[in-house]
Amino acid sequence: MDNPVQAAIFRAMTFDHDILIVGGALNGPALALAASRAGFSVGVIDTVPLETYKDPAFDGRAYALALASQRLLKGIGIWNSIAEHACPMLEIKVTDGVAGQGPAPWMMHFDHAEIEEGPMGFMVEDRHLRPAFVNALENDPNITVYAPETVVAQTADQQGASVTLASGKTLAASLIVGCDGRKSGTATRAGIKRTGWSYGQTAIVCAVAHEKPNGGIAHQFFMPHGPLAILPLNGNRSSIVWSETEARAKECMAMDDDAFLEVLKPAFGSFLGDIKLEGKRFSYPLNLTLANSFIADRVALVGDAAHGMHPIAGQGLNAGLRDIAALADVLKKAHQTGQDIGSPQVLARYQQWRRFDTATLALATDTFNKLFSNDNPLLRSVRDLGMGMVNAVPSLRRNFVREAAGLTGDLPSLMRD
Repeated sequence: MDNPVQAAIFRAMTFDHDILIVGGALNGPALALAASRAGFSVGVIDTVPLETYKDPAFDGRAYALALASQRLLKGIGIWNSIAEHACPMLEIKVTDGVAGQGPAPWMMHFDHAEIEEGPMGFMVEDRHLRPAFVNALENDPNITVYAPETVVAQTADQQGASVTLASGKTLAASLIVGCDGRKSGTATRAGIKRTGWSYGQTAIVCAVAHEKPNGGIAHQFFMPHGPLAILPLNGNRSSIVWSETEARAKECMAMDDDAFLEVLKPAFGSFLGDIKLEGKRFSYPLNLTLANSFIADRVALVGDAAHGMHPIAGQGLNAGLRDIAALADVLKKAHQTGQDIGSPQVLARYQQWRRFDTATLALATDTFNKLFSNDNPLLRSVRDLGMGMVNAVPSLRRNFVREAAGLTGDLPSLMRD
């Protein structure tokens, strides 16, 4: 397999696809489209029928996409179909306090005007993003979707990799990529262990309508039990990500809408006027989970399969999309030079590029959550003073804005302007 000519012949004769992607939610389709544009044949395996993702009903879920992630979506042909539904994030306001008592006097305020590239990011609703991915997959001749299907076994050797589906079908490829979430079966079957812990918190996710315009401003309000993120949507609406203790979140999810709103209002405040729920409520247990390796024999992990972190900075999906852009770069360059895309040498380049960055980000979100999710008077004074100092220094504010926009570090080609 060291001979690129032999490798090419072997693929053409025996492989169903160059790349098999396990998981079809968001990261899986994004990688499939990026790989297709790099000239690869791709198979996407998902447990959910594609039609399920086309439901146009608004269910309250939305995603904060950094500017770098928006560039990737544009590069893989998705952005134009969702642009009119995206709400630009023009400012971020970070405060600390207690529900019902208002925020502390110190805060951090970040404005997109401090950078030249444009908005820091965009809020996009799930009901627009998922159908756009499905339509793109269905219209790409290099991509085959196997759904609903479940992988029950996988193997890898020097010649290639294969998966066996619950239907009995076997598929072979040069590389298997796990996009199958925090409990990744791909990682487990490859023998990759995980490190992590529970936060004892649950995220409540929903959307609200309000009387006043949100102005494209994202708010992060840190409270003793966890942060409340209020993220702008088009119209007089906002997406809510509220981290609470597991017990309190369970109580809130059991309430009817009116009772839940009465609990939410003291934390939300009155700055946008009266609020009412739109769509459903969802809850997700919060934990930190890092794969001990992002690669194994002919296996690579991306997104939550590689790293699951606290939503405190809204970087979960963005980190996954950055994995995808980096892996696409690595595989494209390997293919152009005749290398086996599933070889240890090629996959090591991907891991070297992404593992340190994601571990650093996970540690940062973990530290922020521990620092802010408490009511210790000393820590509260220190963090409020720190926010005031950051807000007073233009260079620090600019660095934070660029970080929020995903413009720092070694950017993959799909995330460059």
